[in-house]
Amino acid sequence: MRAALIVRPGEPPSLADRDEPVPTDGEVVVDVLAAPLTPLDLLCATGTSYFGVPATPYVPGVQGVGTVDGRAAWFPSSAGMAPGDGSMAARASARREDLVFLPEGVDPVAIAALGLSAVAAHLALTWRGELAPGETVVVLGAGAVGQAAIQLARLAGAGRVVAAARSDAGRERARRAGADAVVGLDADFTEVAAGADLLLDPLFGAPAAAAAQALRPGGRWVNLGASAGEQCPITSSVLRSRSLRLSGYTNNELTARQRADAITTIARYSVEGSLAVDHEVVPFADVSDAWRRQADGVAGGRIVLVP
Repeated sequence: MRAALIVRPGEPPSLADRDEPVPTDGEVVVDVLAAPLTPLDLLCATGTSYFGVPATPYVPGVQGVGTVDGRAAWFPSSAGMAPGDGSMAARASARREDLVFLPEGVDPVAIAALGLSAVAAHLALTWRGELAPGETVVVLGAGAVGQAAIQLARLAGAGRVVAAARSDAGRERARRAGADAVVGLDADFTEVAAGADLLLDPLFGAPAAAAAQALRPGGRWVNLGASAGEQCPITSSVLRSRSLRLSGYTNNELTARQRADAITTIARYSVEGSLAVDHEVVPFADVSDAWRRQADGVAGGRIVLVP
């Protein structure tokens, strides 16, 4: 079968012939309809993540959407994090217990674009961030996580959503996602979001330190990533003087049930038309170019590969 194949860590995959997957006990073969190309895929493939250097050659893709026995399903993969192939192929193996069957009318590409990014946004807001109706949320970044977070905060009952993004294009994405106010990452957050209840932060670094200044006493700050820097110049006095609650979030801590429930919620919102992120559809044949554009940060939204 045709598949994206990484031959050497740190190099983009190319289209190649790969043996059909042979499922082990508890696994099924999924006919892949859509596989998103995510930052985690790139990170794992470099061999510099805390998962270590992946065994090559392997098919990347930490998640995908396909069909099993004629039913649409979302599925995860440990490709790049453990030996084995992932979702960027015509067919992939997945553990049956990890499958999340999707509702009728679902767009597999739209769900693939949302995927684990929307899971992170949803659970960071509700489970870790304890968002309550009427509260003000500050969302940093307008990638897939940020776009989903703006919409999901609204769906969870937030009273006001303030979004911040680095580029003009990012700020436009945030506006289209429904933010009440949109600013640059260098904004004075105490002017636009004073008294905010919750900070959703996939960036860390200087932008998070600035945004935290706007949190009310007892405000919550949930960090999901560090794309703006591994170090954050926040002072102890800021944290202590207002008793701020700083929490970390990772999808890796989720139970299979939590993840499945989140995907089901996201799929329902997607079918209803209330949740979507910018994405572009790319055939598997163009995976090398798509991988480079993702790495260079010039993709037009989340790239979703299709057979």
